[in-house]
Amino acid sequence: MNNLKTGIAIVAPSGYTLDDAALARGIAWFEAQGHTIHNYFDTCGVHQRFGGTDDARLAQLEAAVANPDVQVVMALRGQYGLTRLLPQIDFARMAASGKIFVGHSDFTAFQMGLLARAGGASYAGPMFLPDFCAGEPDAFTVSEFFQCLGSRNHRITQAARRNPTLNVSGTVWGGNLAMLMSLLGTGYFPDIDDGILFVEDVNEHPYRIERMLLQLMQAGVLARQKALILGDFSAYKITPADNGYDFDAMLAYLRQTLPCPVLTGLQFGHCARRVTIPVGARATLWSDAVHFELLISGYPTLNNA
Repeated sequence: MNNLKTGIAIVAPSGYTLDDAALARGIAWFEAQGHTIHNYFDTCGVHQRFGGTDDARLAQLEAAVANPDVQVVMALRGQYGLTRLLPQIDFARMAASGKIFVGHSDFTAFQMGLLARAGGASYAGPMFLPDFCAGEPDAFTVSEFFQCLGSRNHRITQAARRNPTLNVSGTVWGGNLAMLMSLLGTGYFPDIDDGILFVEDVNEHPYRIERMLLQLMQAGVLARQKALILGDFSAYKITPADNGYDFDAMLAYLRQTLPCPVLTGLQFGHCARRVTIPVGARATLWSDAVHFELLISGYPTLNNA
């Protein structure tokens, strides 16, 4: 599972951590597995709520890409900050570097920009914090990540009830829903036909999830997709004022309203265990009433990066 030895860069293009001990634990874990860590984040360089000034965070990305000993560039964490950097990022250079970029949450902005501007694939997957810094990493998350890195085909199988029966193929893409919406109408939003779109979010009430997805529909994006897969949506609160409107009610409405099939049950997002999804790759999606399966190919790995 984890027999690949590689150079991994830590970059903080969004938020930061002041916990040097947690950072050291994550580095020690990777080194114990035989990997080499190149840490471009400096806790002394934190600026406001960011992992450095805008120039410093951009410089972290550029330094990681320029280092020939780095094969994987992993985001330290999400939060916010990448939107500031988008106009300054040389996405063509990032894509041409052959590096494998991995992260989720705010890192969705980078991943969508890479796909839209340069056709570059990346991994929606773990981040250094908290996935590798909070003690022993989750075995499923680690296995998913390294299996994807080491294989030209990646199969994701999820138990999920009451999904529609489906057999479609297309480009798999997506990420954090709020970040996707922040890019809609910009040059950093990918133009994808026949896609398999996956989304996730945290601290978003079901009505806000519904509103964002309706905006994607009304903008013409969802009519061009083969399927929409909902990942983890957590940490929201239902109140008495919702009067029976909850996630299930929202889901029923979406399935009646959206122009593409809607699936649930993807283990991805702000959750303890997550799959790794190669964004921009080719995928086939099979679904029945009790499970679904994504078979993904044509993405960068340590064998062909």
